[in-house]
Amino acid sequence: MTKRMENPDIIRTPVSAKGGLLQKAVSTEKNPPMEEKMTGQKCSIDRFLIMILGTALVLLSGCKAKKEMEESPLTQMAKAPDIKERLAKFTPTEMNFPRDILSPEDLAVLDKLVAAARGIDAIFWKQSYSEGLALKAELEKSTDPAGQDYLRFLKINFGPFDRQDANNPFLGTAAKPLGAGFYPPDLGRQEFEDYVKSNPEAREALESPYTIISRRDGRLVAVPYNEAYAEDLKPIALALREAAAATSNASLKAYLEGRAEGLLANEYYRSDCLWIDLKDNRVETVIGPFEVYEDGLMGLKASYESFVYINDFEEMKNIKGYIDFLDEMQKNLPVDAKYKSAKAAGLESPLNVVYEVFTAGDTKAGVQTIAFVLPNDEKVREEKGTKKVFLKNAIEAKFNKILLPISERVLDAEDQKKVSFYAYFNETILHEICHALGANFITRPDGSRLSVNKALKEHYSAIEESKADVTGMHSIPLLVERGWLTPDKADELYTTYLAGIFRSIRFGTNEAHGLGFLMQFNFLREKQAILYDPATDKLKINWDRIRDGIKDLAVALLTIEGQGRYEDAAAFIKTYGRMDEVTLKMIQKLKDIPVDIEPLFIY
Repeated sequence: MTKRMENPDIIRTPVSAKGGLLQKAVSTEKNPPMEEKMTGQKCSIDRFLIMILGTALVLLSGCKAKKEMEESPLTQMAKAPDIKERLAKFTPTEMNFPRDILSPEDLAVLDKLVAAARGIDAIFWKQSYSEGLALKAELEKSTDPAGQDYLRFLKINFGPFDRQDANNPFLGTAAKPLGAGFYPPDLGRQEFEDYVKSNPEAREALESPYTIISRRDGRLVAVPYNEAYAEDLKPIALALREAAAATSNASLKAYLEGRAEGLLANEYYRSDCLWIDLKDNRVETVIGPFEVYEDGLMGLKASYESFVYINDFEEMKNIKGYIDFLDEMQKNLPVDAKYKSAKAAGLESPLNVVYEVFTAGDTKAGVQTIAFVLPNDEKVREEKGTKKVFLKNAIEAKFNKILLPISERVLDAEDQKKVSFYAYFNETILHEICHALGANFITRPDGSRLSVNKALKEHYSAIEESKADVTGMHSIPLLVERGWLTPDKADELYTTYLAGIFRSIRFGTNEAHGLGFLMQFNFLREKQAILYDPATDKLKINWDRIRDGIKDLAVALLTIEGQGRYEDAAAFIKTYGRMDEVTLKMIQKLKDIPVDIEPLFIY
């Protein structure tokens, strides 16, 4: 501003009819004598006017900036004042991987796989909350310095709702629709169920995991994903085809080409099977709509996500033996045969230990995934089994930065000594392979079959995650008996499991894993398998009761799934999915420990 005032070639506006101030500043013509006598007085006036003009311009500029600030979306909406504390719950973590094991071909394929994955984010923003992308764009344009903190937290949550705070808004006051972006915001469960019942010919499309629901002329209409997200899917499919062209691995080429075709056709069975059959490929991806966690209304609609990773062949050899025991673990479940399949699915399907390179969509929202079992299609599971994938670098980061510090705060000193990365890694493996245990379908009175997922609806995810945890822990004595685990390593699994309960509870009860672990903790305390010592304010394993407590909990969860009664699942969650004084005290002790990592992808 000052420099502009000092430059006579920029400001030339006259201040009087005679020419005067600013014109005179560039004039070389000699003034008449009368004017010469007034020069000192006029200079004083000139300086005064310059000061007034300068002040006015500063005020105008300030008013404009203030107006812009007032008009920014951030200043116009209610916002959580503790945004920095919320951000502190996520510790930024570089997701490193061994680049030196990759060939030039691997790197070329990896480039295209990451490009495809990036496109998944845009779809999940729409699925998570219909207004999320617009809000993100406004915050990216905002000049408000505080806006960067809210933008970062918005990106962590894929929307203005805090996933660790029961999806309460941290920006604005609007509640997150139960159906996220999959249904009209005003659609309730009862209306949807009544409409499906009255229109049985539309049931399959309306309940499909791969459609969104819209209102048209008073009707509910199912719109296939490949239509709803057509413009987003085209570049994703193109990148997958380019990756297929870059690889010499026949199985990877077939999967990538098949997946590109399947995304555009909204048909995933064939490419799901091809993904299970991948062989000898160093780089890999899984991409598409899978988990139904985001659908809080009906628990039906699948969210898009993608993982891009590098296979660790040596570590995969070390854990392959778990599969040899899977069928025996199924037979060892403590329930009637009707509540478990005759044979565990997936005995021939692979266990992959991998380095995470990049993730996108549902898996990147809020709490980060450390392992997954896919596909979820029951037909594929019955015919081909599942692939269990363990993200080694993510598991290690969470153990060192979160689980170990938690164990020091909540566990009895003797139990804390037994917490180990070995136990955490193997417990993660047990959890994932035990998703294959129990029953996948129930038989209805008319003889037809219904998947447990559809029977339990929105309660399925928390019950299923708990079942996988508990049946894995129930299998520990069997694995010791068979020589796969030593007794001292088995003890480490129990103590590390207890510490891990609080790592997951802090995810929030709105998240399936967090709610699942809360139910386990309350049930096992009721059975006195986990003890709280008021004198030390610490928790410990009751070694006399832990195995029986785990067994009783496995019976309860497997029976709920095997019978497929929605009301039983709801009642169990209501009884055990609550925070009591002890739980809250433990969580309070952990408030300065991050809840999770915020991945920083270096690729």
